[in-house]
Amino acid sequence: MFAHLKVVHALLLLALSYVPTLYAEDEIAIFIRDDVYNDYARFLAARKPVEVTDFSGNYIRRDVVDMIIAQQALTLGGFTYNYTYHKGNMNFRNTKLLQDGQLLISFDSVWLEDAKQAADAVYISDAVIRKGEYFAGIYTAPENHKVLALKQLADFTALSAVSTPRWQTDWQTLSALPLKELLREDEWLSQVRMVSMQWVDFMMMPLMPKVNNHYILEDISLLAVPNVLLLLNDSRHFVISKKHPQGLAAFTAIQKGLKILRSRGAIEKAYREAGFIPDLAGKIVINGRAH
Repeated sequence: MFAHLKVVHALLLLALSYVPTLYAEDEIAIFIRDDVYNDYARFLAARKPVEVTDFSGNYIRRDVVDMIIAQQALTLGGFTYNYTYHKGNMNFRNTKLLQDGQLLISFDSVWLEDAKQAADAVYISDAVIRKGEYFAGIYTAPENHKVLALKQLADFTALSAVSTPRWQTDWQTLSALPLKELLREDEWLSQVRMVSMQWVDFMMMPLMPKVNNHYILEDISLLAVPNVLLLLNDSRHFVISKKHPQGLAAFTAIQKGLKILRSRGAIEKAYREAGFIPDLAGKIVINGRAH
């Protein structure tokens, strides 16, 4: 019996020795939602992020463009670490990991107003999407014809929306609309399910022009109101942990790389090709134009 216990103990110690740390010498851990990583991998199709020059095509989304631009900028800036992806339903867990120094960088850009709230713990990069460039779609269940018929600001008085004040720019944008009700739900996936079940009328999401602004995840299906946009009048940035051992080096590199990409016109080109800086011809920006 005791011999058996010793074997079990030895095997347990061996297994624990292979548990990955959040940052190894030559690898950087990145936490990411499953659906984002899956689209990222399918869009790359075995290419390296630095090899991407055309951002049109299937599986492209704002999160995927962010991931690629961040890695291109880091590489151009001389930061050559490898990345190990940990998939799951992350959301606000990333913020805590960044502040604690367990996570180096979020490859998902954040609003400047949100980044400022953690400015004592993170470095804030130059804007990857500048103020006035970001437009969101109004997504609803395909059966919710009331939302899909939306044409003017007054139509919001009969509608409910869902978001979270943790995303200050999103919350402020929706709060400025004459909504029937604005519900709080901090988990993004729960927001999606609420809209899909028609417990709530709509939510804001990035444009997905390559799939006709039709978001599908397992049994969830959401459509954007055709040709109607909301302006989110803030800039988006990458945030890097000040406490992570490679934090300062990564921040220095991404700043250098973003300046190079911006000077080449590559950043705006990427978001335009992907459809996230849209052609406004024939579109209604229902809460006003950028200025």
